[in-house]
Amino acid sequence: MSTVESMPTNPTSRFVGQRVERFESIPLLQGRGRFGDDLAIKPGTLHAAVYRSSYAHARIVSINVSRAEKMPGVRGVLTSADVRAWSKPFINGVKVPMEMWALAMDKVRYVGEPIAVVIAEDRYLAEDALDGIVIEFESLPAVSSIDTAISTDAAILHEAVESNVLHDRSFVYGNPQARFEESDHSLSLDIEYPRNSCTPIECGVVIAEHLPGDEGYDVCSNFMGPFSMHAVMSLALKVPGNRLRHRSAPDSGGSFGVKQAVFTAVVLMCLASRKVGGAPVKWVEDRLEHLSAATAANGRKATIRAAFDSDGKINAIDLDQFDDVGAYLRAPEPATFYRMHGLLTGAYRIADLQVRNRVVVTNKMPSGLVRGFGGPQVYFALERMVHRIAQYLKVDPLSIYERNFIQPEAFPYRAAAGALLDSGDYPRAMKAAIEEGGLKELLQRRDQARAEGKLYGIGYAAIVEPSISNMGYITIALTPEQRAKAGPKNGGIASATVSIDLLGGVTVIIASAPAGQGHVTVCAQVVADVFGLQPKDINVNIDFDTSKDAWSVAAGNYSSRFAGAVAGTVHIAANKLRNKLAAIAAPQLHCDVDEVRFEAGYVFQESNPSTTIPFARLASSAHWSPAELPEGMTPAMRITEFWTPETLEAPSEDDRVNTSAAYGFAFDICAVEIDKQTGRVRIDKYVTAHDAGTLLNPAMADGQIRGAFAQGLGAALLEEFRYGDDGGFQSGTFADYLVPTSYEVPEPVIVHLETPSPFTPLGAKGLGEGNNMSTPVCIANAVADALSPSHGELDIRLPLTPNKVLELIGFDDPEPSGAVQVQKAAKKTGKGHALSASGSTQISASPEQVFDVLLDPIALAAVIPGCRELQRIGENKYRADVTISIGMIKARYEATIALSNIQRPHSLHLQGTGVSSLGGAEGGGDIVLEANEHGTLMTYHYAAEVQGKVAAVGGRMLEGAARMVLGQLFEQLGRQASGGQVAQKSGGFWSRLMRWLRIRK
Repeated sequence: MSTVESMPTNPTSRFVGQRVERFESIPLLQGRGRFGDDLAIKPGTLHAAVYRSSYAHARIVSINVSRAEKMPGVRGVLTSADVRAWSKPFINGVKVPMEMWALAMDKVRYVGEPIAVVIAEDRYLAEDALDGIVIEFESLPAVSSIDTAISTDAAILHEAVESNVLHDRSFVYGNPQARFEESDHSLSLDIEYPRNSCTPIECGVVIAEHLPGDEGYDVCSNFMGPFSMHAVMSLALKVPGNRLRHRSAPDSGGSFGVKQAVFTAVVLMCLASRKVGGAPVKWVEDRLEHLSAATAANGRKATIRAAFDSDGKINAIDLDQFDDVGAYLRAPEPATFYRMHGLLTGAYRIADLQVRNRVVVTNKMPSGLVRGFGGPQVYFALERMVHRIAQYLKVDPLSIYERNFIQPEAFPYRAAAGALLDSGDYPRAMKAAIEEGGLKELLQRRDQARAEGKLYGIGYAAIVEPSISNMGYITIALTPEQRAKAGPKNGGIASATVSIDLLGGVTVIIASAPAGQGHVTVCAQVVADVFGLQPKDINVNIDFDTSKDAWSVAAGNYSSRFAGAVAGTVHIAANKLRNKLAAIAAPQLHCDVDEVRFEAGYVFQESNPSTTIPFARLASSAHWSPAELPEGMTPAMRITEFWTPETLEAPSEDDRVNTSAAYGFAFDICAVEIDKQTGRVRIDKYVTAHDAGTLLNPAMADGQIRGAFAQGLGAALLEEFRYGDDGGFQSGTFADYLVPTSYEVPEPVIVHLETPSPFTPLGAKGLGEGNNMSTPVCIANAVADALSPSHGELDIRLPLTPNKVLELIGFDDPEPSGAVQVQKAAKKTGKGHALSASGSTQISASPEQVFDVLLDPIALAAVIPGCRELQRIGENKYRADVTISIGMIKARYEATIALSNIQRPHSLHLQGTGVSSLGGAEGGGDIVLEANEHGTLMTYHYAAEVQGKVAAVGGRMLEGAARMVLGQLFEQLGRQASGGQVAQKSGGFWSRLMRWLRIRK
């Protein structure tokens, strides 16, 4: 027998369930994080810049890249011809003849769609070379909304489909029609949920290399899964799966679902590497690219009908839903519809359900996974209806919840559309939120505020949060006949490897690609408990390599699968390895295997803790003395485990499906006060009660809840992707795509319950997405409650910006004040983002001197900001080469400028148009000159429109830049007219402008 030692008197306690501090935080706080852009690259790595469409919808007439190919440092330009030769279109989830390639082929369908890729020796040279690409477009009518897309005269995005509705399926469960006929009442509610996203601090990063011969491709990126997309990428690249090696960076600066969209860039950069003979190619997405062209949550337009009795019992639901997926039905869409399909009835006992799902394409960036995908859209309709029912019946909304909740004794509960809800106590969770959240006090505040004439409201939301997706749910989009032909698909396989080295060190490998959730710490807690070690002693490897690590189609970091599936699989693998060690230790301890215990770094017999074996010594024996192992035991101290929930079955013939393995619950209470003068919504208090089964680390659970709450608040009050009537993107910077800061986000009151799941190894469920599902509608319900006493039924549309709230209140904006106003033009042609300005400025020169400058090409060229060259092409008509920078956008325009209606020296009209690779601009203005004792008072008014990438920087930045440019123009004009020194065009003004823009951002 091995030498034994005495065990310490203070054995370790359990770590699962404790608030263990994050091990990941230390290197991040010390600046030692290893993100995608931090990783070392091979010598000779090239850099890519993507030429993106400035049109929402246009036919590509011709493309000429010869000038770009000859520019310094450029090694190649990838075009559609290369992509067509070396790849295939991405597969899609429904059987329609829609093609989406890595680059646009015959036409572009959204602003930001990639058309070509420049590969150069550094990123600056690649970006500069984009100006050398010349593309001729034939503009086509744009489809900018669901209503436009389904109209009879809509432009068709994909001619082969012959419709903008790419998918249309209807489902009936039970007998909803009979319930509507039998019920005392019914209500109908039209809802719209806007396109928005999540904004990780780190954008997409891809480093791709085409390997020689038939070896395929080697890629490192911050793609977060699901790795079902690995097959999509491999098929697009026309290589077997084992010829596409994909590795993830150790750290990821957030994802929230959106980095799933990086898979398209992976294919594109693989092809870029092939274009330049296999040299590695690196691409780092900038913020404008991310906001305009990465991904978005689906916009949804739906009508929900509910049948209910006078006591508030809901008997049936009818949903008619349209989802705006953007220009392409990009994998894994239509997942946003079908991930939630099994639990469309939420937390309620509603046996009769009817639903129709239609997928619509528009000239917007494609949609995809965004935190809670599908949930915000479903619950915005369902929970708004619950409040409308309460309002209609003139009862407290809480009574509607009490009347309709699934009761605790009913679990596991099979929902109408197939979800098998595993566990819960919804009434107790609601009661905990009410009591611990102080609802009684909030109701008193509401009464007092209303007595004082203030707008104060309280809203509620109850949501079921799915986790551990059934990989077969997407096949509900197919008919039963199509599913039968394709074969059954189901499950959600998780994998984990636990190994022990010859010195007793324990290592865990997971295929999860985390993005800051604390997977390292939680896995260490789980394994430490199994082996009786300290969490700090466990090494957790989160680098993901498809060529070396155990993984499956479901691998990745999405749908809140970590706690229930990944950590649970780690627990199973660790226990199997522990059992192996116990079998080795039992003969040495002279006891049965089931009597062996692991505590405080020692192994001992439970009834004889005074005789122990050090854990490291026991583990090393398998490495050093394999001949001494029990008969039949393999020597490896390494276990790789795969696990899938047994409850995840393929969809049934009647279209029922258990879409997820576990279902948490959240009940939220929100109290808001609305400023009648400004329309600002102030959250007075927010309470959120969660039941996520067994909590593995409560501190990290709270962190996930706070993060999801902040994002849900952003969706409710601030965030929205805006598009012009022409499909032009207008939210390309944080000046217009507003995200909440710490100032706007209050601290929520968090309440926890734990009803363990019977279907996961640790009883844990996911909770990382819940508040992104519940918070938007909870805030909307609170706002509706604040306004409904005096305004009746309201059509609540998110985000609830001050202007929208003022419209609900009925407040008229006062006339703006000030000599200069910059705002949207009164008459908008629909071609782009409209700007107008009017005002006056004093110039220390006579009107005649000002006119001399305006009519002299040389002097005029010195006045126009950014003018490189000005040529006369007619009477008072010029062609100009003008470069303008706005934020991160630098546009070089070929401009035409014409002067007309000349009444010297009193007035003239100036008209201009410009074309650049980043979009067009056109506008005109009137200038009036009036002599006075100080020289000349110049009064002006102009209206202009900009399209394409420049318009994407958004109204606030454009308007601010317009003010600055006007100031510089008139400053230079005054100097030139009075004979003063003209500032250098490339000098201080533009530096000041850039500094100003950075400050504004």
